[in-house]
Amino acid sequence: MSVLEGVLADLTAEGDRLRAVVAERDAATWSTDTPAAGWTIATQIAHLAWTDEVAVLAAGAHTPDGKEAWDRVVLAAIEDPTGYVDACALEVAELAPADLLVRWDIARGALADALRAVPEGQRMPWFGPPMSPTSMATARFMETWAHALDVDAALGLTVEPTDRIRHVAHIGVRTRDFAFGNHGLTPPAEAFRIELVAPSGEVWAWGPDDAAQRVSGSAYDFCSLVTQRVHRDDTALVAVGEDAEQWLRIAQAFAGPAGGGREATGASS
Repeated sequence: MSVLEGVLADLTAEGDRLRAVVAERDAATWSTDTPAAGWTIATQIAHLAWTDEVAVLAAGAHTPDGKEAWDRVVLAAIEDPTGYVDACALEVAELAPADLLVRWDIARGALADALRAVPEGQRMPWFGPPMSPTSMATARFMETWAHALDVDAALGLTVEPTDRIRHVAHIGVRTRDFAFGNHGLTPPAEAFRIELVAPSGEVWAWGPDDAAQRVSGSAYDFCSLVTQRVHRDDTALVAVGEDAEQWLRIAQAFAGPAGGGREATGASS
């Protein structure tokens, strides 16, 4: 199995799990508020569906017609850079739950096919830097997982994490410098050592063994933090070094302006 197919398989599994959670809920439940301010369960699913659709357009931008379609999205985003994505999610969320699920199902399948069709070695345009198909699939996994956390919380569900979250951890590590720059800060010159304990108990590590700046702890805590689903103070992550601690305070694995994060609850994991 190729790397891309492996990520797509995990993305499918994560999407299937979330779909099963919401599929049998009534319309009133779909209107339940989630921890993301102003977003209901319907908005969360609508955002995933819309973003998958847009990723399909980005994947097809290597053709003349595809480029034209993608350029229309970019121009619309430029007109409203801070509100465009949310406005689209809110619009799609007006669909009836059954129709919204159908739309998401179609988008999920189309995305996998579109990523497989990107010419080898070619990168796709995106709202941030261009991405390879594998990087896009990984980013879609991250967002699907993060939005599922909000849906689970809204429904009062406790779901055991799987080692599929390694995709999220990988993006979280790679976006360290982005997080600093997004806050107008100069990224540290030296690499950090990150050691995370996976749900299975395996240890995942990045960076040199002898790095002075270090982060260690639960991979689930780390992934929740870099997707800004938990406040730093509500994790049991250990930072050694001022730069490492500062990173955990501003970590952001998703593109766009610096997020506001979540309020501390005092419930350290």
